[in-house]
Amino acid sequence: MAYWDWPAAESGDDGHLILCVHGLSRNGRDFDVLARQLSLHARVICPDVVGRGRSDWLADPQSYQVPFYVADMLTLLQTVLAESAAAGRPVTQLDWVGTSMGGLIGMAVAALPPPPGRVVLRRLVLNDVGPVITWASIQRIGTYLGQQPEFDSEQQAADYLRRVAASFGPHSDAEWLALSRPMLRPLDNGRLGLHYDPAIAVAFADMTEAAAAANEHLLWQLYDGIQAQTLLLRGAESDLLTREAAQRMTLRGPRARLVEFARVGHAPTLVHADQTAVVLPFLIDAQPPGFDDVD
Repeated sequence: MAYWDWPAAESGDDGHLILCVHGLSRNGRDFDVLARQLSLHARVICPDVVGRGRSDWLADPQSYQVPFYVADMLTLLQTVLAESAAAGRPVTQLDWVGTSMGGLIGMAVAALPPPPGRVVLRRLVLNDVGPVITWASIQRIGTYLGQQPEFDSEQQAADYLRRVAASFGPHSDAEWLALSRPMLRPLDNGRLGLHYDPAIAVAFADMTEAAAAANEHLLWQLYDGIQAQTLLLRGAESDLLTREAAQRMTLRGPRARLVEFARVGHAPTLVHADQTAVVLPFLIDAQPPGFDDVD
């Protein structure tokens, strides 16, 4: 599993580690803008979940599922924490930013008791995801996931991705190109393809509406077990995380603080200043706004 490592700036704190984990068909480069800003204060690691970006593709497509990703992230954390301690820069604060699938992985990690000696997850950002995932959004994602389009140019690919990910909300041409470039890989025929294993769609395609409903109960159990302070971001037009589900998340478990962004669906890209201005103080300030001290 590859990951993008943003060391803390000289004035920052290498003992503060923030993991940023991407959505289903994306990769760690989605967080370039946010990581650049966070790295002024902390070390930031943005993994390419297996099957995406520069990480290896799996031989068994049924392993492209959240429980396996959780195991991978725990291994990554164990490795990074051990290396940091050996270098004399132990990690003392651990935070997580998770977009969509990355948020589901984060919920599971946050709900698990940490092994002895491992730092506890302090703060969790859930970007447009929660225990309730609508069947309509699963069907929508299934219409394009796993397809293998080919492109003659970066611009042609960016135009395609802009249509597929229209729910990300308004972005400039330059922003879309920056979001699209890491999604591409050169093909043997000289054209460009998407930088993920199309087999990630296999387990996803096996999902049924009944199974999705059954998973909801398990996800609520995970959410209710989270002790970390939690910030919930929602695109106001999201078809994956409903406003009703988001409101329920403010009332149970970690009682997340909810912030919605207008003119955005699933999911906020954390590129624009109005979005990063919410995330940065939550992760960097000693006491984020909107949270009360808890005995």
